[in-house]
Amino acid sequence: MAAKTMFITGGAQGIGRATAEAALAAGWNVAILDRDRQALAEAKAALRQPKRLLALRGDVSSEESVEVALRAARRRFGGLDALVNNAGMLPSRRGLAEMSPGEWNAVLAVNLTGAFLCAKYALPMLQRRRGAIVNIASTRALMSEGDDLAYAASKGGLVALTHSLAINLGPAVRVNCISPGWIDTSSWKKKARAKQAELSRADHAQHPVGRVGRPQDIAAAVLFLVGPESGFATGANFVIDGGMTRKMIYV
Repeated sequence: MAAKTMFITGGAQGIGRATAEAALAAGWNVAILDRDRQALAEAKAALRQPKRLLALRGDVSSEESVEVALRAARRRFGGLDALVNNAGMLPSRRGLAEMSPGEWNAVLAVNLTGAFLCAKYALPMLQRRRGAIVNIASTRALMSEGDDLAYAASKGGLVALTHSLAINLGPAVRVNCISPGWIDTSSWKKKARAKQAELSRADHAQHPVGRVGRPQDIAAAVLFLVGPESGFATGANFVIDGGMTRKMIYV
């Protein structure tokens, strides 16, 4: 059989890049879409799979950009088996009084509308191959620090979009969601921003599993959710946070 193809948004850094690496290692063809030119170039060089990797520059909040990118992936690989909606932005932390409508709309355009656009234009290819969509949300869809209004709202919307798409597109296309907790992506960024995180014992110990999360933890879950082993799962939100949202905290 020909290799399957995965399309990953925000694929040049962080969880997206780790997912691309894991998918390539598992034999997939991979197309990554990112708007950061330098990060894309570095990811392409690091992943070292010129025949099975397509690096595309584009913005998920632009309908034209999404349509062009997915058309390029189809030309290169012939079709699509999995879409991973990972692209996201975290704005400056502001309370309600300080946040502008423009900043609010910019976050929702990338984090939520981008997933809608990618699903819309990937749909014909996914239907033909009975593929799968995985949306990367956040535990901030379930809890909040209070100054993450647009981000939390966008991720909550993404969880809701997941179960709505699952009902709308089933049984031809399965749609699931992953809500990561604290994932240390500091060393998975482009060179200008990459660093080794200074994590304390307390940082690790507050997680019931005993450590902060890694991008590979989420990548492994993505591969499970697009594979045949998860064939009975759709419309679900998988919280992968080391147990933090189940931990009661008293002050």
